[in-house]
Amino acid sequence: MEILIDIILPVFGTVFIAYFATRFGLFPETAVDGLSKFVFTFAIPPMLFHTMSRQTLPDPIEWEFLISFFGAGYIVWILGMLVSVWVFRRNFAHASLAGMTGAFGNTVLLGIPLILTTFGDAGTLPVFLIIAFHSWQWFAIVTVLVEAGRGEKGALASIPWSIAKSLVTNPILIGLMLGLAWNMFDLPLPQPVVDITGFLGRAALPCAVFAMGASLARYRISGAIWEALAGSALKLIAFPAITYAIATYIFAIDPLWRDIAVIMAALPVGVNVYLFADRYEAGAPAAATSMLISTFLSFGTIGFLLHFLSVR
Repeated sequence: MEILIDIILPVFGTVFIAYFATRFGLFPETAVDGLSKFVFTFAIPPMLFHTMSRQTLPDPIEWEFLISFFGAGYIVWILGMLVSVWVFRRNFAHASLAGMTGAFGNTVLLGIPLILTTFGDAGTLPVFLIIAFHSWQWFAIVTVLVEAGRGEKGALASIPWSIAKSLVTNPILIGLMLGLAWNMFDLPLPQPVVDITGFLGRAALPCAVFAMGASLARYRISGAIWEALAGSALKLIAFPAITYAIATYIFAIDPLWRDIAVIMAALPVGVNVYLFADRYEAGAPAAATSMLISTFLSFGTIGFLLHFLSVR
């Protein structure tokens, strides 16, 4: 009960408030884009820079931590594709998005606030390590799979350039990498920079959670319920369970890092799954429904995991 009150309710309570406020017109949809842009461009990047420029870095990098998380993600992705092909009789492109549904979580808008609320400063480095490898890796995988399934050779050839362009123009990655570079070269931080980045960073967590809930109000449960439930089960149950097994029984990594990997794996389906499905016309109804269902169900599943991991 203490976990529910101290950790889950503040984060998910804000999500639900934003969702219903937007659905009932108390928070206009026209403001959602502006708030999201503020979060992604002017709040989270300064927070990342402020934190990473002062964070003690591991030496060497915790590759076992990353392998536990992303290895489990690839396993779940394959399972999702197999279920889509064998059970629901979908084509390869549709199955590729079903795999992404099980692996791609809402790491920025929900993951960062949840981890930092739960673990404090100790969760900073692990969560940002995952974020550094997360989006561009899954985006590349789904693009290759879908384009290969369609036989679009020209599209495949453009993928490396698209990935490079997205990396150098992503404000979140820019903030993260600048902070790491400042840290590695042990450069002094002028006090005004510390004050401004810290001030903006304090707005990041509540605004990110509110922006997530408000964004969800744009989507509706639009069919493909059984596919959506299968994808949600892979995302909320299979992914964290496999991550826990790898981190505990194969690598035996530090319990704090293991717990963070498990909670990050248990995050609900991210909105980019729907955006890719809509772009490729491959299972958009299932993706939208999975995103909504998994978000509301994750209130209980993440609470259970925090209790199981004995996180206080």
